[in-house]
Amino acid sequence: MQHKVIDTTDVVIRFAGDSGDGMQLTGSLFADMSAIYGNGLSTFPDFPAEIRAPHGTISGVSGFQVHIGSEDVNTPGDYCDLLVAMNPAALKANAKWLKRTAMVIIDTDTFDEDGLRKAGFKGDPVEELNIGDRTIIPAAITSLTEESLKDSGLDIKAIHKCKNMFTLGMACFIYSRPVEYIHKYLEKKFRKKHPEMIAPNEKVVSDGYNYAANIQAIPNTYVIEPCHNKKKGLYRNITGNQAVAWGLLAASEKSGRPLFCGSYPITPATAILEELAIHKSLHATTLQAEDEIAGICTAIGAAYAGDLAVTTTSGPGLSLKSEALGLAVMTELPLVVVDVQRAGPSTGIPTKTEQTDLNQALYGRNGECPVAVMAAHSPAHCFDAAFMASKIALEHMMPVILLSEGFLGNGSEPWLIPSMSDYPEIRPPYAEKLTGPFFPFERDSRTMARKWAVPGQKGFEHRVGGLEKNHQGVLSSDPVNHAMMVRERAEKVARLADFIPELKVNGPSTGKLLVIGWGGTYGHILSAVSQVRASGKEVSYAHFDYINPLPRNTKDVFRGFEKILVCELNSGQFAGYLRNRLPKFKYLQYNKVQGQPFLVQELVSAINFAL
Repeated sequence: MQHKVIDTTDVVIRFAGDSGDGMQLTGSLFADMSAIYGNGLSTFPDFPAEIRAPHGTISGVSGFQVHIGSEDVNTPGDYCDLLVAMNPAALKANAKWLKRTAMVIIDTDTFDEDGLRKAGFKGDPVEELNIGDRTIIPAAITSLTEESLKDSGLDIKAIHKCKNMFTLGMACFIYSRPVEYIHKYLEKKFRKKHPEMIAPNEKVVSDGYNYAANIQAIPNTYVIEPCHNKKKGLYRNITGNQAVAWGLLAASEKSGRPLFCGSYPITPATAILEELAIHKSLHATTLQAEDEIAGICTAIGAAYAGDLAVTTTSGPGLSLKSEALGLAVMTELPLVVVDVQRAGPSTGIPTKTEQTDLNQALYGRNGECPVAVMAAHSPAHCFDAAFMASKIALEHMMPVILLSEGFLGNGSEPWLIPSMSDYPEIRPPYAEKLTGPFFPFERDSRTMARKWAVPGQKGFEHRVGGLEKNHQGVLSSDPVNHAMMVRERAEKVARLADFIPELKVNGPSTGKLLVIGWGGTYGHILSAVSQVRASGKEVSYAHFDYINPLPRNTKDVFRGFEKILVCELNSGQFAGYLRNRLPKFKYLQYNKVQGQPFLVQELVSAINFAL
């Protein structure tokens, strides 16, 4: 069979192996290289839920999927064109994601009796998985890596840690990727602490590339041209957690307020705290607290002292923070709470993604305690979402919950590095001029926000706390005053609708069906809607970045459609919220609660059924 070089618009590659096989690094390198090359891309790291799952078992499989294209890429892809399986368990766990035309690289050294037994195979894995029609590329990757580094002076354990680079080299050959970028990254990564590892890893990458170029098992190679329809500018690959951290730093710069983040490490939100800790030079202070409650309480203290205050967490941590979040509502202090959602309840599946914290964000506090709720919709959008959450918190003197997801926080995509001149100023309502006694809960007639008096300002001495007070800041248990303050705190959140963007409709403003979603389902729904339209059917789409309050034109948008299909990664929390707020419309639901993102084809089927 003659080898062909094929131009294609997009490919999906999935690297899978044991947690120690370096699949996350391999996938990240391939993605970063493709971003620099100019491709559109989206990634999906798929971590095992157990910290120390038995070696070689399905529960210990770690995967990283990357979708690259010559046009805009909105999802990591449903099914893969290439699967790299470092052991039998990786093959078994991921065979269901193979396209009919897929290639599969397997490390034959691991497909021994012990490896097959641990993965639960009784015979030939290819036959048992019924994947004989795919292109199987057997390679003794472990042995070949040992041969490549036999003169390196490294011990066998260190040599085996390099075998992921061999597979990366093979993938670079198959998809016409230049390995020079990999060499530059390795030099940067190991230059300070492990310079002895630079040459061995570079050699293994090159040997993997050359091995793939010389064997006859690879029928075709592919070329994916750079994406030419993107806005011109400087791009970099960015994860959602990085983008959140940088959006917070940008808000700190624009507001002139130092940033404080008090948090407790929790999967999958920890990387935000880690990223902020790097940037002390940008007036960011971080505190790794002893628990979730201490994290938010230190942040509230920082808000009282005049900082842009942030706390980061996931679903279980948000539960623990609920009482202190009520304190932030009662004291009317600016606070950003970032919840990177994961599968629950309780500990659940901590490395898997879901959208199951929405009800908790909306209602999970005692008393009448409304909180502004926003959601990021892509890894790059996390920057804008974090910036806007900070702006709202600071200018409206309130806590804001920003919902992200494990899929967004760990996933990545190209991000156009913005100019800060394109972002609005942030102007907190400082208490600056004293014309009489200072009343801490007197409000701006337009925003309902109170003044922010930082401790140390002469004449602005006041008390805030968890007990109800009147406008003068005096403790009050008067029933009429309490009713008034409850109403005013709710009105302050409701009036945000005058300061947030209106809901935009992708497609006709009237029709039979409007598909809606929120958060990280954006790319999958957009791709599904595009496919349905390509088949000749008319459907519109709207995505919610602002949830409480809803955009002020939401009811007007909904009036234009016979049916509204709500797609979300939970059992129907947003749909229930909409039925409560806007009950007169016909809502349909498509829900998934599997700890995994939507597949585009799932949504295409749901939309066609609704039509």
